[in-house]
Amino acid sequence: MAQSGAHQDSMNIADQRETFSGFLTATVWVCAHIAQYVALFTTAFAIGMGWWAGIGVFIAMGVVAGLLFRMAGAWWAAQIAQWALLILGGLLVPALAGMMG
Repeated sequence: MAQSGAHQDSMNIADQRETFSGFLTATVWVCAHIAQYVALFTTAFAIGMGWWAGIGVFIAMGVVAGLLFRMAGAWWAAQIAQWALLILGGLLVPALAGMMG
């Protein structure tokens, strides 16, 4: 039985609600990024479809996760930065490898 002084209507749980919301958001971010990178590396290396197909899967998964979970602007900024770095790496690494021999 509940304590007589602990009424559900009078408890302030705003801090707990905000903490749990932040925890869920961080969990979705981490899990989505892990899934994106696993799909990228599986497509590019394990299946052998190539780097550009892997980046396509990476971008598609990022867009779907962002829209499905209604991610904030920080998600889209992080995604665009990762896309740019992966595309830049896809262009630079073969160029450098070609110069090596």
